[in-house]
Amino acid sequence: MAGRIVTAELTIAAPADTIFDVLARPALHPVLDGSGTVRGVLTGPERLSLGARFGMRMRLVVPYVMWNRVVAFDEGREIAWAHLGRHIWRYRLTPEGEQLTRVVESFEWDDAPLRLVYEMTGVPERNALAMRLSLARLEALVTGERRAEGGQSA
Repeated sequence: MAGRIVTAELTIAAPADTIFDVLARPALHPVLDGSGTVRGVLTGPERLSLGARFGMRMRLVVPYVMWNRVVAFDEGREIAWAHLGRHIWRYRLTPEGEQLTRVVESFEWDDAPLRLVYEMTGVPERNALAMRLSLARLEALVTGERRAEGGQSA
């Protein structure tokens, strides 16, 4: 990766397998989405696997569909999907004990044909904020706890 990547990370009090199972289910993506753009599943498997294709209903000003293909899948450790625009959403999970997992979410746009447009319109910065919110939602879903602003447990 030559550097067009933004990340967010959070250590969550849950096993990596539990967190991964949530990430591998497209039906839960609207619940996790911190950007407010993911609206629902259009088509695809109940649970993702390497090479799986899935379509999501989206909305950013106007409704649209985003087609995805899973490009990395290591059960309990890493899952990533690429969009038609060739940018990648990736989650890496690192267990830090039986009940603690460091989750790193990344948005990678090195290979995206519109990479300069993304940068000129602030997409990486908006995605960095949305990823922090998404990780907080992921934590709330798997632990039942919500973090207050600033990252402290509520």
